[in-house]
Amino acid sequence: MSEMAASSAISLLDIKLRRFGVGASNHELRLTKWFKGDQAGAPTRRFTCFADMLAPIRRSEKSEERRFDQKMSAHGAGIKTSSSAVPFASPKSRFLSKQEKFYPRCTPRLTGPQSRDTPPKRDTGIANEKDWGIDLLNENVNEAGTNEDGSSWFRESGHDLGDNGYRCRWTRMGGRSHDGSSEWTETWWEKSDWTGYKELGVEKSGKNSEGDSWWETWQEVLHQDEWSNLARIERSAQKQAKSGTENAGWYEKWWEKYDAKGWTEKGAHKYGRLNEQSWWEKWGEHYDGRGSVLKWTDKWAETELGTKWGDKWEEKFFSGIGSRQGETWHVSPNSDRWSRTWGEEHFGNGKVHKYGKSTTGESWDIVVDEETYYEAEPHYGWADVVGDSTQLLSIQPRERPPGVYPNLEFGPSPPPEPDLPPDQPQ
Repeated sequence: MSEMAASSAISLLDIKLRRFGVGASNHELRLTKWFKGDQAGAPTRRFTCFADMLAPIRRSEKSEERRFDQKMSAHGAGIKTSSSAVPFASPKSRFLSKQEKFYPRCTPRLTGPQSRDTPPKRDTGIANEKDWGIDLLNENVNEAGTNEDGSSWFRESGHDLGDNGYRCRWTRMGGRSHDGSSEWTETWWEKSDWTGYKELGVEKSGKNSEGDSWWETWQEVLHQDEWSNLARIERSAQKQAKSGTENAGWYEKWWEKYDAKGWTEKGAHKYGRLNEQSWWEKWGEHYDGRGSVLKWTDKWAETELGTKWGDKWEEKFFSGIGSRQGETWHVSPNSDRWSRTWGEEHFGNGKVHKYGKSTTGESWDIVVDEETYYEAEPHYGWADVVGDSTQLLSIQPRERPPGVYPNLEFGPSPPPEPDLPPDQPQ
């Protein structure tokens, strides 16, 4: 028997955009918008009814904050430059939901799931599988009902079979308020075939009575790389939310890829808008498993009046030798442009060449004695992701009949996914 408790939730979209000019001319714009969700659902729990019930465990997602600082970059840039480049302040807008109260009660059999119309949170990266609480039903289920308040619900599960031992087990649930103003759906699945491919995933969407809507998907995949024949685990997440009352919304796409020899790739694309302000952010990390590393970040924002500003940087290193370079820039509504560029060359012998210039006449070109610091390995790698993927690795494929062998022919690579879905925030 399952229990899902409803509680009030508040989602905060807090956008903070900074524009940096020349000299002491700094301007800051801070906008705050509240979005009220109807209800926040707790994860499914199985329990026996006692007089004193325990509160459910809250869902949590790891928060990964990416910020460039010239003395110590979150990407590993540990050299203080003499360029005095001004960092770009990434918008901190996010939908925040919190559970304030929980009223435990015993739920009769076949009572459907209660409302889970909770928007995703911004800048929370890719959750671990245990945070989702995926619990697939072993039997086929198709049930629906109506609650005392007039809201309706459904829950169904099943499995699909295909060639090469393909099997997909899935569970889908959802509900809507009596007047249809609030609704939600959530789907869980696991896939496998005889090639060793395994996949665990979630997709959820919903809307509330104020017209706010959201969509989120999460996937975790184990497969054999077609070029290296090494086992590879890939994780990804996409999240989107829109306001029903303002021209506001955001979208994020995150991915991580790991193989058994230490090759690692991570990245994210983000977009957001609040009325006349829009912002973008992209970043990536690549480790080849042999000591070579590439990291980069590109952030920019603009207003409908024509003001634009941004910041970007990149670093490449191998065996203590490498480079860093970056630019901070600003464009006014009348197209006046200011920029400051900077760079570093690390020779691996304690000498660092630093150079840069700006459109206001600044310039420097010096060689200094300085230690070189960078991260040659990811802080979260193959061993970590294997340890956090126990449910994925435990997926059991269909039994293969004697004398039947999997088709290991790799088809053409699928086309790359667009940065934003067709219904991206406008």
